[in-house]
Order: sequence, then C-alpha cells, then structure tokens
Amino acid sequence: MRLAELPAPEVARRIADGHAVLLPLGSTETHGPALPMGDHLLAEAIALRVAEAHGRALVAPPIPFGGEDFFRGVPGGVALSHGTLSALLTEILTALRDGGARRLLIVNGHGGNIPAIEEAQRRLRHASGLVAPALHLWRSAGAWQAELGGDAAALGHGGDPVASVALHLRPELCHPERLAPRAAPAPFLGLPVTGFGSVRAGGVEFGVPIELPEIAPGGTQAADPRGASAAHGARITERLVAAGAAMLAALETT
Repeated sequence: MRLAELPAPEVARRIADGHAVLLPLGSTETHGPALPMGDHLLAEAIALRVAEAHGRALVAPPIPFGGEDFFRGVPGGVALSHGTLSALLTEILTALRDGGARRLLIVNGHGGNIPAIEEAQRRLRHASGLVAPALHLWRSAGAWQAELGGDAAALGHGGDPVASVALHLRPELCHPERLAPRAAPAPFLGLPVTGFGSVRAGGVEFGVPIELPEIAPGGTQAADPRGASAAHGARITERLVAAGAAMLAALETT
C-alpha cells in the first residue's frame, strides 16, 4: 500500500483503476520526555490501516514537518511557515491529480497544519474541482476522550490522544515510565494561562502569542499523562480507521 515501495507501472495501474491516494502528514516537535518527536509516524500508520481496511488505496510518503506555531525553536524540530506548507501541500496534491488520482484523502497528525491544509484544499478545488477531504486525527480523537474511556487528566499535549495512540501503534518508541504530571505554567501578563495561545481576564479568554515553554514546560501540557494507555489508543485508532474508510467509500460514489 506504500506508494513509494511499488514499481511505477503498478501504481499507474491502481490509480487508473480508481484507487485513492492518502497523504499523511504531521510534525517533528516535542511531545514531552516519553513520546517520539515524529507524530507523522502515527499519521502514516493510521493511513496504512485506513488503506488496508478500504482495500483500494495507496499511501503516499508522509510529510514529516508541520506548520509553524508554538513549537518553533525546539531542538531537533522543524517547523515550516504557513505559506511554505500551504504551497507544498498544494503542489503535492496537484501532482497526484495530474498523475491521474481522482480520490485523495489527507490524514493530518498536527493541529498547526490545519490552516495550511484548508488553504490547499480550496486552491485544489478552485483549480480543478477536485475535493480532497482531511481527517484531522487529534482534533477528532480529543473529543472522544471520555466516551472511549480515556483519563480526563491525560488529555492534552504530551498526553492523549497522541500518547495512547503512540503506545498502541509504536510502543517501541515510547518511554511510559517517563510520563509525569505537568509543571504549572507561569502566569503570562500576570494572568493565568488557559491553553495554547490563550489567557483569561475578566472571565473571558484572550488570544496571545505564547511560546511553548510558557504553555507546556518540558513539552507536557496535559495535567497528568500517566493515564494514557495502549488499550485506549487501540480504541481511538479503531474509530479513526473506520472513519477514514467510510470517507474513502463515500469518495467512490462521486
């Protein structure tokens, strides 16, 4: 199913036969002391499972670098500007379309990629009429934390849903013994920090340009990620794969 591992005539045959192409992407950033930096590895693993579940899809090589947000300057991390990532996505999607692919699905493993993805989606549709849906993994999975039996305190950066999915899909890269409660962020402008890029004043949240160490010291923003588990990650993955396969089935009807 990995497009890059197949001979060109086989890829051409499958695409001509209507196979979809999935484009996974994520980031290379800090997820705290216990988890691998490359969440794009998880996006690719989920994309491969979606392709397998559907049966008529290929998976393109993942884009390993994410859009610039709070994580710029992390040692070893690479963050692309919004314009660069949007242009890269547009050119990749356009190239896949020019190569005959008419069913494209983006599998996104980094929230900072969403604005660039949305811009690339609009460009592609305006240029050719082709719609490439995007499955935003963690935005979707975060909303299921309680429903799927996840620990409320484990939800957040450096914790779930990434932590549990990593423990399920790539346990050899994880160090669960290093999971620890977060250090409390210091006030910003003398106000309590309430999230990524926000503080509270007068009962209202205000957007502010906070840097990573001010939000998530050590890369952990979840209150206590020790509640993450491979079992919870398996439940998240199962639902994401089912959703991705359902979208591919829907694309075959258009």
